[in-house]
Amino acid sequence: MTPERTNKLTRVLNQRQANLTVVIENVEDPHNVSAVMRTCDAVGIQDVYVLNTKIPRHKKWGFKSGSSAVKWLTVHQFEDPALCFEALRKNYQYIYTTHLATDAISLYSIDFTGSVALVFGNEHSGVSEEARALADGNFIIPQMGIIQSLNISVACAVSIYEAYRQRKLAHQYDTPSLSPERMDELMKEWSL
Repeated sequence: MTPERTNKLTRVLNQRQANLTVVIENVEDPHNVSAVMRTCDAVGIQDVYVLNTKIPRHKKWGFKSGSSAVKWLTVHQFEDPALCFEALRKNYQYIYTTHLATDAISLYSIDFTGSVALVFGNEHSGVSEEARALADGNFIIPQMGIIQSLNISVACAVSIYEAYRQRKLAHQYDTPSLSPERMDELMKEWSL
């Protein structure tokens, strides 16, 4: 590997955010999954959770909309919501689902400088009741139009770029948040 490539991978690893993640639940279109993964990579999210309880486990991601991102991410796949949320609780303090409910808070009310997991649901039915019951609360992206939803990949991008904005202002990208051991492990994987 060239020194330039090593430097680029090191720079990326130094900016990965260990305490921010995205969970996608029963997202059917592999191109939506890929678009979410590409955006996660763009803002420095390393771990992405895929929860499939109503659709088969994805064998491949959509190769036209960002499949290259999957190489750089750690994807955790689950078929049981309880096991998925148990894994999330070990690494993230707060779990919020996207759901238009009377108790939903604005995306802009979330403190993204802390440890946060955001759950995005199926293109048609949204986040399941079971996932909502396991989460700490719901959030919405404020909208002024008649239609009160966005495509999952767009909703995810809007949300995690707000996280990026808050974390950048708090200088959280200036110091590594992954452990040295995790960084070494990922560097070995990425160098293959």
